[in-house]
Amino acid sequence: MSTESHFQPAARPLPRMANSSRRYVLSLPNLLTYGRIAIVPLVCLCIYLGGDAARWTALALFTVAAITDFLDGYLARIWAQSSPLGRMLDPIADKLLVSACLLMLCAVNTITGWSLWAAVVILCREVLVSGLREFLAELRVSVPVTQLAKWKTTAQLVALGFLLAGPAGDKVLPYNTEIGLSLLWVSAILTLYTGYDYFRAGLRYVLEDPEG
Repeated sequence: MSTESHFQPAARPLPRMANSSRRYVLSLPNLLTYGRIAIVPLVCLCIYLGGDAARWTALALFTVAAITDFLDGYLARIWAQSSPLGRMLDPIADKLLVSACLLMLCAVNTITGWSLWAAVVILCREVLVSGLREFLAELRVSVPVTQLAKWKTTAQLVALGFLLAGPAGDKVLPYNTEIGLSLLWVSAILTLYTGYDYFRAGLRYVLEDPEG
């Protein structure tokens, strides 16, 4: 995959972009993103409380959050309500949701043993790509999301869905937790590849001579 397919110099922002953010601060797409962020501590609380009812509640809240992840971007596009605020908060909301769930699932021993490494890989990749995006943003270089990265995100969300159900899900679907852990490893492998792909594509900007 060529570097040019990932990173392209972004157009210089115009003053009206600030007005765009103010105008759409309470738009439905942005409200959905705010809601996704608000759901994160509720999901964590349910995982911490434990018990079948809490686990199913955590899964239900997580499912709502995952649906808003699709809807906010889709609605922003079709209604032409895309804004810098939304573009900033959307990936933050996604990373908060995934990272918080992984940490809590490790804390309550749903993710244990060798599977902890899958969680570590996913968390490290998120930090790496976030740092790379921040650096490239200073150079006004955009970082489009690849199709494989979208599949990675889907695999993460499905894996977390199984793991959030955890022991409660095992009573309904045999090997529910094991399925979730297997999908978590699939997600970790895709995470490694996409993280390396992003880093390789952005390396020429990182090593570029400032005076060149």
